[in-house]
Amino acid sequence: MSRIYKTLWAIIAMGMAAGHFLTGFSRSQDPEKPVPIQPSRQRTGEAGKGIEYLTTGDYVKGGLPYDFFILGLGKDKKNYLGRSGLNGTVSHEYTVVKAANGENLVAPNCMQCHAQVFGDSLVMGMGNTFMDFTVGQQMNARNMQLLANMLKTSAPAKYEAAKHFLQVTGTIGPYLRTQVRGVNAADRLAAVLVAHRDPQTLEWRDSAWLNIPEEVIPSDVPAWWLLRKKNAMFYNGFGRGDFGRFLMASNLLTVKDTSEAREVDSRINDVLAYIYSLRPPKFPGTINHKLAGKGEKIFIRNCSKCHGSYGEKEEYPNLLIPASIIKTDSALYSSNYQNPQFVNWFNNSWFAQGDHPARLEPYKGYIAPPLDGIWSTAPYLHNGSVPTIEGVLDSRKRPTFWSRDFSRPEYLYDVPGWKHTVHQAPEGTGIYNTNLKGYGNYGHYFGDKLSDGERKAVIEYLKTL
Repeated sequence: MSRIYKTLWAIIAMGMAAGHFLTGFSRSQDPEKPVPIQPSRQRTGEAGKGIEYLTTGDYVKGGLPYDFFILGLGKDKKNYLGRSGLNGTVSHEYTVVKAANGENLVAPNCMQCHAQVFGDSLVMGMGNTFMDFTVGQQMNARNMQLLANMLKTSAPAKYEAAKHFLQVTGTIGPYLRTQVRGVNAADRLAAVLVAHRDPQTLEWRDSAWLNIPEEVIPSDVPAWWLLRKKNAMFYNGFGRGDFGRFLMASNLLTVKDTSEAREVDSRINDVLAYIYSLRPPKFPGTINHKLAGKGEKIFIRNCSKCHGSYGEKEEYPNLLIPASIIKTDSALYSSNYQNPQFVNWFNNSWFAQGDHPARLEPYKGYIAPPLDGIWSTAPYLHNGSVPTIEGVLDSRKRPTFWSRDFSRPEYLYDVPGWKHTVHQAPEGTGIYNTNLKGYGNYGHYFGDKLSDGERKAVIEYLKTL
């Protein structure tokens, strides 16, 4: 039972993944030249109000009855967020909200994907790489109906409060199964949700009115603290205009109509202010500063053109790197072009209207991200296919099949990255298989030209960011 509960929340949590969204077309582009992204005007707000809304707000209004949830998972004893009341009894990944009939519901929140327990602490804004979307088929309409029937018989008021949530969960669950654990399927979830929502009213439709693609293309969850430097959201930089409209994508999970959407929209500027206030964790170990100084010079010569400069005179170029240059797994961006109906939905929807609209401008390639806190954000590349920075800088050290211990994870601070086991063949969902479509670990070969000593120096410098 507890596994079903956790799977349910993992599936729903992808609606929180602000690092990913919908799909679509691109304009003409030079395939051999990086493209700079121009900034868009963003709303301002209060970071204090933003963190309060993130951790206690009802931007997701549906969930499971509180008593039912506690029966399945028990009360949380960590209380990393230091919350009071009923919120102090559930994990940081959930928020207790009031249904219209007064019932307490446990709803997933953004921390499902955008916070991770790292060492002994919860790091806000760190992408959660421990989630498991490999069992999505358990959350089908039949199983959700069984839960609904049980509630309807034993607790009618609780059923009334949770019924829409159960309906949506049963609809989207079967679509979201990934091939391995540790990756996210947020693009897929977004596609399923909009396929069932009217673009103007945002009202739910029981039957999909758009064709949903068959493939589930995985991605990693980027760190939130990088957003303050970026002029566009998502790995291919296609989230343009107002960032708040993308951040509130989780509202598509339970929103009833545009009046509810406007309520969330009126507070999302505070959430963005909080995200802009985040900074990466500092490297906890010892740094060889003499070697790091050498690495900085090598980095400036070889890496800063795309990834920017750091320190007192920080500068980030916001460059989209064409596929012909970056050469990493193309499935994520190419899937955008195979399903144009979703970009049309978004760019003609409520999200693209009003005083602060958003729009999608996809691209055949990926954005070169800022590297703040890069030492802490393994696994690497846009699909989480490389377990260490060492592997990013030396493609010969990227394992084809590898696994890590999700129960007792161990971080390697020298390389840095996750301690992992190399396998000779794929077996089960616990082993990352880079031969699968969308899971490839190829591309980004720029570090291969460096000597072993130069790579070691660059790694030492990256620990300082």
